[in-house]
Amino acid sequence: MNLINNIEFCKNMKKLILTLIAFIGLCVPLSAQCTYPFQDINLNDDERIDNLLSLMTIDEKVNALGTELGVPRLGIMSTEHSEGLHGMALGGPGGWGGKHIVDSRIVTVEYPTTIFPQAYGLGETWDPELIRKVADIEATEIRYYTQNRKYNKGGMVMRAPNADLARDPRWGRTEESFGEDAFLTARMAVAFVKGLQGDNEKYWKSASLMKHFLANSNEDGRSFTSSNFDEQLFREYYSYPFWKGITEGGSRAFMAAYNSWNGTPMAVHPILTEVTRKEWGNNGIICTDWGALNLLVTAHKAFPTHAEGVAAVIKAGVGQILDATYKPYIYEALEKKILTEADIDKAIRGNYYVALRLGLLDADQLRLPYSHIGVTDTIRPWMNKDIHNFVRLVTAKSVVLLKNDKKTLPLDKNKIKSIAVIGPRANEVLLDWYSGTPPYDVTILQGIKNALGDDVEVLFEPSNEMDKAYVAAQKADYAIVCVGNHVYGTDTKWKYSPVPSDGREAVDRKALSLEQEDLVKVVHKANPNTIMVLVSSFPFAVNWAQENLPAIVHISNSSQELGNGLADVIFGKYNPAGRTTQTWVKSIEDLPPMMDYDIRNGRTYMYTTKKPLYPFGYGLSYTKFKYNKMTLSSDTPNKNDIIKVTVDVKNVGDMNGEEVIQLYVSYPDSKVKRPIKQLKGFKRQMINAGQTVPIEIELKIEDLAYWDINQKKFVVEDGRINLMVGSSSDNILLTKQIRIK
Repeated sequence: MNLINNIEFCKNMKKLILTLIAFIGLCVPLSAQCTYPFQDINLNDDERIDNLLSLMTIDEKVNALGTELGVPRLGIMSTEHSEGLHGMALGGPGGWGGKHIVDSRIVTVEYPTTIFPQAYGLGETWDPELIRKVADIEATEIRYYTQNRKYNKGGMVMRAPNADLARDPRWGRTEESFGEDAFLTARMAVAFVKGLQGDNEKYWKSASLMKHFLANSNEDGRSFTSSNFDEQLFREYYSYPFWKGITEGGSRAFMAAYNSWNGTPMAVHPILTEVTRKEWGNNGIICTDWGALNLLVTAHKAFPTHAEGVAAVIKAGVGQILDATYKPYIYEALEKKILTEADIDKAIRGNYYVALRLGLLDADQLRLPYSHIGVTDTIRPWMNKDIHNFVRLVTAKSVVLLKNDKKTLPLDKNKIKSIAVIGPRANEVLLDWYSGTPPYDVTILQGIKNALGDDVEVLFEPSNEMDKAYVAAQKADYAIVCVGNHVYGTDTKWKYSPVPSDGREAVDRKALSLEQEDLVKVVHKANPNTIMVLVSSFPFAVNWAQENLPAIVHISNSSQELGNGLADVIFGKYNPAGRTTQTWVKSIEDLPPMMDYDIRNGRTYMYTTKKPLYPFGYGLSYTKFKYNKMTLSSDTPNKNDIIKVTVDVKNVGDMNGEEVIQLYVSYPDSKVKRPIKQLKGFKRQMINAGQTVPIEIELKIEDLAYWDINQKKFVVEDGRINLMVGSSSDNILLTKQIRIK
């Protein structure tokens, strides 16, 4: 075959292959003669990306500055972003599956996915391995939807986890976070990243894009406000989960926040390159939040024109811009020579590193480790009964038992003739903005009916209209009142929450009191055997309930197994071991001003001196545990050591159960201001009744470092460190001291 014929043959083959791609939705192998160098897995990453960039046109590069990773002309399959804080979102209130118009109405296109408890509830499990499995199930569904010919929906770049810290319970997006503590959030974020990306050494199941870097924990004014704090808090607190998510979890993508840090908008902040890329090694995607380019001009007033703004964003290291109309500004910036093609090449390199890890640049797509999901393996994962059971388990594990006087719980269903289920949260499963559409859902009312069967009368009243709740409670042996926030509101307006204590994206909470506590008071007056189920995405100051009710449990919103998981706890099928991930204050006046980002001014369990309603790390069990002794592998460790802290914990009750053993530290010899106490290790452990289990927690001495602003590095101080083990931050049971040399 001569050269001309060979070229013509290759062109024809390429047309055929691209036709096949369009037909099956996969990138199939090119012939050996037609393979581009970027498809050669024997080349290193830089060589492959260099070749790809050399082949791309300027228009393709501008297109790559959006959320697209595909280059159709070169046979690279397209994939975009998906939301996935607690299950892949292809539906729900956000309409993530898409929308179309039917009879002049906008109709959301919904595709079922497995929906777990909100991220806030996942955090309350204090179980990283559980969270890793949650994310792995989510990643399987991502692959299924993107690769299955019937769907070809969603994208393999997952906007999850949220590594922001819930420093204040008034933050509207508290529901998306794992809590207020940097160490706990980091452990959960690392687990979630690993679950999304999988165990293969070369390829990812999906790509984890963490949100929102950095210090995005006020909704009101987020488009123009500045989160102000020093470099020490930046390193030790606000950026810590992102740092660990990248360096330990392996994430190579994150989203820049809307807000500024110390006056510089995050979308153009120098730390995007100087810290996250050069220090931490994020050689992947950095993207803006939706509409952030426009806000740089209209809200932050940082640039006079969009062309100047987009040039600054790209030069800051951002390779994906989520504004819908960014392209004209790119071409304008190129024409005015305030942006070059080389600047674009540098910014989008990271996008294609992520594409490499997803296998999108490989010639032989069919040999990739996850290529079978949704292709040859076509069993719909969201219909898998084992996964349904797992969601139920996760939901039960997330339940926090806040109060349980006189062993009110668990209820013995064999001794109950009637039960009243009351309240606005009793007969609905609310989906938050980042939820998908579950294949089914089980309300609390239905879960209780499932647990009790037909032999127990279940009375239901959503409210006390015409004294109906009062009458139902009077008739019943027990009353279960289900109250809490509404995650989305009753209106489709964006900045809308029905009552001041509600919050969501774009709206911070203005109150911590629970209006529906009045309903609980009415029911309790009718029946002293009243149990409050607080179905909520954040803490409430439920002081009356704590003082007067026999039992209170907390569970977050949105799980498709909400009712069954809760019923398993209420009726003793599962012994609760969830723990709070925030300090539940008694009053809003116990909080510093919302915009004070210096947590050392009395914010979080690490610095507050106020007595909380429920402390960080708090949660009860149906059994009792005794902490017998604490031993250390060394009490004079070196600065590079890892010591083992071992605690003997005995279940002295009559029911098997899990305990969450927590290790805190304090720094009596520190020359800088350090936390009053600080979480540095934990373990959730099943212990059978009467059994004693030695619990081992590793403590890395390097985790005791503080950020020295003069040396610009983490420093471990010489001197004494107090080690404190207990069942919460406020219940320390054993202490030891080490001296670092």
